[in-house]
This record gives sequence, structure tokens and C-alpha cells, in this order.
Amino acid sequence: MAQPEIATTPRGAWRRTGGQVSLPEVHRTILVPQTASFWRKLMAFSGPGFLVAVGYMDPGNWATDLAGGARFGYALLSVVMISNLMAILLQHLCIKLGVATGRDLAQACRDHYPIPVVWFLWVICEIAIAACDLAEVVGSAIGLQLLFGIPLVWGCIITASDVLLVLYLQTKGFRYIEAIVITLITIIGGCFAAEIIFSQPSLAGILVGFVPGPRIVANQEMLYVSIGILGATVMPHNLYLHSSIVQTRKFEQTPGGRREAIKFATIDSTLALMFALFINAAILIVAAAVFHWSGHQDVAEIQEAYKLLSPLLGVSTASIVFAVALLASGQNSTLTGTLAGQIVMEGFLNFRITPWLRRLITRLIAIIPAVLVIGIFGEGKTTELLIASQVCLSMQLGFAVWPLMRFTNEKPKMGEFANPLWIKILGWTTAGIIIVLNLKLLLDTFLPDAVLKALYNSLRLPAPK
Repeated sequence: MAQPEIATTPRGAWRRTGGQVSLPEVHRTILVPQTASFWRKLMAFSGPGFLVAVGYMDPGNWATDLAGGARFGYALLSVVMISNLMAILLQHLCIKLGVATGRDLAQACRDHYPIPVVWFLWVICEIAIAACDLAEVVGSAIGLQLLFGIPLVWGCIITASDVLLVLYLQTKGFRYIEAIVITLITIIGGCFAAEIIFSQPSLAGILVGFVPGPRIVANQEMLYVSIGILGATVMPHNLYLHSSIVQTRKFEQTPGGRREAIKFATIDSTLALMFALFINAAILIVAAAVFHWSGHQDVAEIQEAYKLLSPLLGVSTASIVFAVALLASGQNSTLTGTLAGQIVMEGFLNFRITPWLRRLITRLIAIIPAVLVIGIFGEGKTTELLIASQVCLSMQLGFAVWPLMRFTNEKPKMGEFANPLWIKILGWTTAGIIIVLNLKLLLDTFLPDAVLKALYNSLRLPAPK
């Protein structure tokens, strides 16, 4: 049977006409009742936001949140909040792009840019997805090791089973994938609610921590950890993912129907990302309450935090609850990561291969480096692997945010749904902050110390330690 194609858009709006729709096997498969109440419609649109929120609470975020809480107490909660507000704005723009144009971000790039640029964007996006997948594989493997004593190498291999799980669930319907993701998110939230109860943090300290202050910029070490939190929060593959899965809803293809779809999908996304804010804030709060005032301010590794939680809290189950949350987080992220891999390949190249083969390739690209590094250098290198994966993600992020802003600002492409002036200002400010901070992270990671010191001196800024 022929696959449906992207709806036509005004002549001259795109360099190329649209090809097949995004994720054709689930495209517009979830019915939205037209005459139902507000809450019924909201339930119909609920789900994609939680798949996206998974990327904002994956194992790559844990190390930065743990380090921030252990070293600076509650002070960086404001950074977690600001990062989340940026994410809410960017995901709203993804919804608008998918609903208004019928294209996901990868398809929009393919239909707008020259072929060499399209191939470049595709390659670096595949690298970013593999890097993100690497963090998820390693995070799941660490969770399996902490809970069951399974060696990390075997834990990495076991995580490949999610390929079969996604394939099975997708044959049952997209709602089943959303259901298992929401279930795992609920488990993570329950685990950290328990950890907060165990750790008994200061409510006044938490409230003060959410208030931004100049101390974050003035303190170079605090600023450096803040950049890590910002860099690890917004994931490039989420921008491609959300612009695609929002199209699984069968809403009316009229201006009114699209406007309603954008409204309800944005509510879904915002609520889900507020839940992600709770998870990230909870990790930092627990780290602050348990480690910062107990003489363990240098805790940054997940394994170290696991070992110290129960002894310091005097609660035997605290470490186990922490590991369960980590395993749920890692496995949840692998489910959405495999979907993003399919969206990116099909969108940029207008090319489909068997879904199980596509997901197996994505998983192997992540598992093979993890197994090789752990097998050759030992299990102590897992933290370095997580850091390397975040650096790779930061390299690609600007190449996803820039096209997203450009497309959603253009009236020929978006029609009446083009961004108003205030969203343009907020969006470009957010994009600029993300790009500058990630550029700083890359320079600090790769430049030799002497060159880095000279660069910072020329800018009259203190060099990072």
C-alpha cells in the first residue's frame, strides 16, 4: 500500500516537495474526538510530551545534577529551572513545526537546505544520537550492576533487548509505547519522592535555591557546573522526535484544527517537562542534603553516590531505590532514542529500511564503543564515557536549534503559525545562550591549557580550573 505523503505547502516555501510522512506506521493513528470536552481532548493529545521529557532526565543529566548538589548545595536549582524553561519553549516550537507544516525537523531540513548541507546535518545528528544512546546504555548497565551485580559489559549487551520491545509495542499501537514510558517515569518520580523524604532537605534552602542570583556568574566553579547542567539538559534528538510524534494524533487538517492541536500538545509537553524539572531538581536536592553538608562535596560519580546514600541516611533501601530509578531512567531513554534514530534517518534521507534493522544499527553503534572501552580500560571509565557523550551532544545542539528557529520564524513555511515577535526574541536568546555555552564547553574540553588560558586572558575572563 502506498504511504501517505506530506501535505502540500505554498509554492516557493520549500526547496523540495514533501516525501512520505514521518513515522508512517503510526502517523495519525490516534483519533482526537472533535466534540469532546477539554479534558477528553487533552487526554487524547497526552503522551508525546512524556516521551520527550525522558530525554531531560536521562543518565547523562544525573552526573551534572549530582555534582551541582554535592558541591554547591541548593544554589544551582535556579539553573535547573532556567534550563527547563528553555526546553519548554524549544519543544513548543517543535510542536508548531510538526503541526503547521506536516514535517518533522529532519524532513524540514531536507526540504530546505542544499543536499551537501543535508548530508552534513544528518551525519552529525547520527553521531549525536549514538552519543546519547551511549549514555543511556551505560546508565542502564550501571543500574543493572548496582542492583544485580551484573558486569557492565554484559549489562550493555542486555540493553539491546529494547529493540525487540519497541518493535513489539509499535505493532500494538503507539499508545502502548507511551504507556510504558509514562509508567517508567512514574517509577522514577516515586523513587525520588522517597529519596527526598529519606534525606529531609531544608525547605527554606530549596526555595532560596530556585531564586537566580549573581553568585552563579561570579563564582567560576559554580558557573562551570552550571554550564554542564545547561549543556546536558536540552537534547538535540528531542527536537527531531517531538516534531514527529506530535503527528501521531489525527486532528482536523484545518487552521482551527491545527491551532487546537498546538494548544493541547503544548499543555501536554509543558506538564511533562515540569515533571522532568521535579526529577532533575530532586537529584540535585538529594545530593545537596546528603553529601554537601556531610563532608562529601566531591561526589560526582553515580556509583559513589549509590554506595554512600544508605550509610549516610541510615536507610537501608535508599541506595536500592536510587539504582531502580537509574535503571528505569536508562531503559526509558533507550526506547525514545531508538524512535529518534528512525525519524532522523527517514527524515533526512527520505529512505526507509526495516525498523528492526534500523534500531539494531542504532543500538550497536552505542553498545560497541561502550563494551570496547569498558573491556579495555576497565569499569572505572564509565564516568568518562558519560562525559564524552555529553560533549558530542553539545556539538550537535546548535545545528538543531538554529534550523528550528529559522523555519518557525518564516511565514511562507508556517503561515499564520509563524512565531510572533516576542517568541522570536525569546527563541533566539535561548538559542544564543545554548550555542555560546556549548561552544565554551567544547573549547574548555579540547583546547590545550596554555591556549585556553591565553584565550580567557584576552577576553578578561578567569580560566576554568
